[in-house]
Amino acid sequence: MLLELKRIVIPPGQRVIFENTSWQEFETILNELGERRSSRVAYNNGKLEIMTPLPEHETNKKIISYFVEILLEEFELEFWPLGSTTFKTKSMGKGIEPDDCFYIKNEALVRGKKRLDLSTDPPPDLAIEIDLTSTSNLEIYAALKVTELWRFENGKLEINLLQDNKYIVSESSPTFPNLPLSKKIPEYLERCQKEGRNKTMKAFRSWVREELKL
Repeated sequence: MLLELKRIVIPPGQRVIFENTSWQEFETILNELGERRSSRVAYNNGKLEIMTPLPEHETNKKIISYFVEILLEEFELEFWPLGSTTFKTKSMGKGIEPDDCFYIKNEALVRGKKRLDLSTDPPPDLAIEIDLTSTSNLEIYAALKVTELWRFENGKLEINLLQDNKYIVSESSPTFPNLPLSKKIPEYLERCQKEGRNKTMKAFRSWVREELKL
């Protein structure tokens, strides 16, 4: 498989799927791909997916992550960002690389750690996925017990909360209660593309502060 992998060129926005991939092969492929890469990897009980995102995907990921950081700052919640860290557990046969993720409630448990082991460390409190097209990824996040998953697709933000090992769509985020984020974040994302990043971030921060006064 490694020889095949080295020969494969994955165009942006495309994905390749390998069936019947052993855990050892998955680990070896992660090492071969390395950490400094643009591709994202998901592994679910022998099924391995490798995806290369489009530039638009990366832009949306980055801007939405900035919004989350502003929210965390204004709510005065300490957090530890871990980006597209690979989260995996051999006992469940699952692994995922979110577009971005944050430790919030469990921030103190992972702060400063160079490596994480989900057999002893908690999963992220909040993960972000842009243009999630694979339903198996939802199964992976649920198995890893990621309590809050934001999915942005086709200009819409969907907030998913883990209940009874399944995700349900919520009108609001328990991390940032009483804010209409599903509506406002897409609005500010579109505004960012028209007015620029800095101006939009200042406007978003001002909006959050005004909402917190209510």
